[in-house]
Amino acid sequence: MLKPDPRHLSAGLGIIAACKARTGDIWEAHYGAAAIASYLFRRDNGLSAAAESAVANQTERMIAAHALRGDDHASITGSAGEMPRGDAEREIVQALGGTLDGLHWVGHNFIYSALAIAALRELGTWGTADDVGGIAALVRSFKGTIPGRSWIGFRVSEVKRLAREADSETEGIGSPTQLSGLVLTELAVFKRIYRAEAHHDLIGHTLTFSHALNLLHDCGYGDLFRAGLPQLLAMVKVLRASRELDMDGDVQLVSPVDRLPLRLAPRSDWLPTEEAYWTEDHAADDWDFGHAFKFPCSFYDHLRRAADFPRDAAVENFRYIVPAGC
Repeated sequence: MLKPDPRHLSAGLGIIAACKARTGDIWEAHYGAAAIASYLFRRDNGLSAAAESAVANQTERMIAAHALRGDDHASITGSAGEMPRGDAEREIVQALGGTLDGLHWVGHNFIYSALAIAALRELGTWGTADDVGGIAALVRSFKGTIPGRSWIGFRVSEVKRLAREADSETEGIGSPTQLSGLVLTELAVFKRIYRAEAHHDLIGHTLTFSHALNLLHDCGYGDLFRAGLPQLLAMVKVLRASRELDMDGDVQLVSPVDRLPLRLAPRSDWLPTEEAYWTEDHAADDWDFGHAFKFPCSFYDHLRRAADFPRDAAVENFRYIVPAGC
C-alpha cells in the first residue's frame, strides 16, 4: 500500500509554524496538527482505496482553507536551507520542556510537539531555522496558561491541584501499551456522553493527549512521556466524576461556552475507518476544528497498542466523540 501524500505533513507543519506569528494565538495550529494526524491515520489503518481517497480529499480541502497564503508561504520550503532534523527536534523538545509546570490547555503543548516531531521523523527534514523556531515559539507560549476553560464538577484551581497530586499515581503506567489500555478503559465506562467542550471534547482530548505522550515515548523521549502523565491523569480524574452525569441532578458547570442543560451527543452511524464517514460534508462544521481527523488518529492508535483490550464498549462510545454528520 502506498504511503499518503507527504505534502500533507509539510502543510501541517507549516500551519503550526506560522500560527503564533500570524494569529497571536495558539488555536490555528489545530488544523496543522489535524493534517499530520490525517496522514498518520491513513498510514497506519489499512483503509480501503475508496476510504483513503475520501480522507485525502477532506484533508486537502481543510489544508486549502487554513494553509498559508501568498508571501507567507515562502519560508515553508523544501530547499537547501532546511534545518537538520536532529536540531529541529531538539529545539521543539527544549521548548516543550519549559512548559512542564502544570496542565496547559488540555495538553496541546504536548499534542503540537509530538505531532510535529512525528512529521519530522516521517519527512526526514523540513523547514528553515525560522520555521522550526515558529513551532518552538508556539509551544513555549503555553507556559503559565490555564489547564482549560470548560469543566464539570471542578473549578480551574481544583484541576491545577489534581495535576499536582497525580504524581504518585503515575507509577502504574510504564509503557504506551499500559497508557492506551487506561484511556480506552476510561472511554468504555461512560453511560452518557454530552456534546460539550466540558464533556465529549475533553474525553476526545484525553485520547489525543495520551497519544501524544505515546508518540514521544516512541521517539525516545521517555522523560517527556512520564512528565506528561500527571497532567493527563488530572483530566481523567475530572471525567470520572461525570461517567453517569444526569441533567436532572445538580450540575456544576464551569465554562464560557457550554450551557446547561447539556445535550446528549449524537451517535455517528459510521466509524472513521469507513468511507461513508468521510463522504459527509465535514467542511460544513470546519472539520470540527480539526478533531474530525485528530480524534480518529489517536483512538485507532490506542486500539493497535492495546490489542488485547476488549474494544466493543470503547468503539461504541467513540461514536459519540466524533462528528455524527452535518
